[in-house]
Amino acid sequence: MREPGAILLIACYELGHQPLAVAWPAAFLERAGYAPGVLDLSVEPFDADTVRRARLIAVSVPMHTALRLGVQVAERIRGVNPGCHLAFYGLYATLNGEYLREHGVNSVLSGEVEQALVDLADALAGSLRPATASEPRLEKLPFPPPSRRLLPALKKYARLEHAGRQELAGYVEASRGCRHLCAHCPIPPIYGGRFFVVPRRVVLADVKQLVEAGAAHITFGDPDFLNGPGHAFAVVRDLHAEFPHVTFDVTAKIEHLLRHRQRLPELASAGCLFVVSAVESLSDVVLGQLAKGHSRADVLEALRAVRGAGMTLRPTWVPFTPWTTLDDYREMLDFVEDESLVDAVDPVQYSIRLLVPPGSLLADSPALRPYLGRLVARDFYYEWTHPDPLMDTLQRAVAARVEESAARAEDPALTFGSIRSLAERAAGRAPQPALSLPSDRPRSPRLSEPWFC
Repeated sequence: MREPGAILLIACYELGHQPLAVAWPAAFLERAGYAPGVLDLSVEPFDADTVRRARLIAVSVPMHTALRLGVQVAERIRGVNPGCHLAFYGLYATLNGEYLREHGVNSVLSGEVEQALVDLADALAGSLRPATASEPRLEKLPFPPPSRRLLPALKKYARLEHAGRQELAGYVEASRGCRHLCAHCPIPPIYGGRFFVVPRRVVLADVKQLVEAGAAHITFGDPDFLNGPGHAFAVVRDLHAEFPHVTFDVTAKIEHLLRHRQRLPELASAGCLFVVSAVESLSDVVLGQLAKGHSRADVLEALRAVRGAGMTLRPTWVPFTPWTTLDDYREMLDFVEDESLVDAVDPVQYSIRLLVPPGSLLADSPALRPYLGRLVARDFYYEWTHPDPLMDTLQRAVAARVEESAARAEDPALTFGSIRSLAERAAGRAPQPALSLPSDRPRSPRLSEPWFC
């Protein structure tokens, strides 16, 4: 097992960035004396020869899209190397452990998985029977800097688009897990409200290797960068002191942006260009069902605070839920236009339908039960039906329009106008005048990969 190539770590998709969920396990395995290979199928072809040589193959599934791609990859792996030990690890692994085991996966791991992967490799190297428990591992780990040397170059991944330029971007994490229990999020079923900070020296060492690889911008991919504000701001100060010309972005809850509003200028002065926040909806009814912890009024206040600090707020949305009305959807579109957020929202956000995977806190919600349908086991979600058929029809139309616009790299203002027309027609109203924005207008900073779950 300690020979090069005996262990293979595979990523399928990580939101367009270089896969940290492969780089960190690689570092733990290397520290234990192993020489794992890595393969990122989002930018590299399936390498049958590499797969054939491996005795342990671990597939990273930190998100729903990665899981769906991962089960397809597993079939190819079994066709090439039927005798290998196949593991799935990440947020969506243990939530779907029963299905995965029934379809040829030997080990299923989630939570703080790196040491568990080392333990698995040790067991296989010693010809021992690996532990079969699939409960999430929740223990503070001794982090080494991620090992990125075998990963594809940063130029293969999403870039920062800002001020008419594109810059190479890196992705790091200063913490893992989350202290909050949003009902629709995949993190609470695994972490149960816990989070773990990564030592500052490790975060900075990772940033350093990304900057040396050409990154001019860093995304902090923590589920909520401000879960541990003291740690977060210390990391930001260290980053700016060592790399004063490097910009960054963070993700933070609306309630945290309000709680720490007095410190937001510190983020901006250190180089933060934009803040991503999972607004999800402007309906207080929907926000309550999702246990988001903020209100419509809070969203407006947070938007003002972020802008006042000199940064862009990039809201993300779940605009189609069983509780969202057509008026709610139209109000969201009005809000985006009125607040000049058209360039701060990737068009795919207007089409997102609430995902209810196995293990979701929502799956047992009495409020969802009247709308919940069968489990689509192969695709890892529960069907649900909106009480107003018009909303399901609108969602399909918006999704088709977004896909069409993405294929031709359409100006988001044009896409927005088309989507608003779809919503107005669904409401039996005449379409509003087309949104007129100059094609050469300054755009808010963004990453070139749209957000998907």
